[in-house]
Amino acid sequence: MIHDISQPVGTRTATWPGDHPFGIDWSMSRATGDPVNVAVVTMSVHTGTHIDGGHHFHDEGRRAAALPLEAYVGAATVVDAEGVDVLDLDAIRDLDLDTVERVLFRTRGQVDETRFPERFAAIAPELARALADAGLRLVGTDSPSVDPRDSKTLDAHHILHRGGVAILENLVLTEVAPGTYTLIALPLKFVEADSSPVRAVLLDETATGETLTQPLP
Repeated sequence: MIHDISQPVGTRTATWPGDHPFGIDWSMSRATGDPVNVAVVTMSVHTGTHIDGGHHFHDEGRRAAALPLEAYVGAATVVDAEGVDVLDLDAIRDLDLDTVERVLFRTRGQVDETRFPERFAAIAPELARALADAGLRLVGTDSPSVDPRDSKTLDAHHILHRGGVAILENLVLTEVAPGTYTLIALPLKFVEADSSPVRAVLLDETATGETLTQPLP
């Protein structure tokens, strides 16, 4: 079974306040006599579900095309933390971090991609440090950021970055039960851009018996 955990992206998709809104135009259109329809999209690379590259918050950080793809494919554990104000060490009290490679936090019961949340659960520095110290490959969240909306220091971003932990934001986990899945959330090979939107999915191999070595339906 495949769980699509990506936000829909369109002209109604909310962006971070002050960021570039999604826009679409057409360079060719069958309605005007062209043989094909060709869309032209303008958007922030942080629109919808996306990964943060190191260059997003560090001038010397890697840009999207240079990110190691291994971080974005593999076993990922979904943790139910719905309703918390902040993701702290309590969020992982039931996890054995020695057995976890990637963790995805579900903090919202519903995700409306057309409305930017006034409040969302960020990752506390002590949790970010614990996850980095444990050697995790990736941390994901259904929040727009791993740091608070008004943060100027971006502590969680920097702690995770220093620990080599990839960051995945704006997930949709409302229909996904806690447990371990196979994550695929590959960034686009943007050479100059700091980050990249992704089409993130979880493969539930226990439900179908599928593995990554078998063709997808």
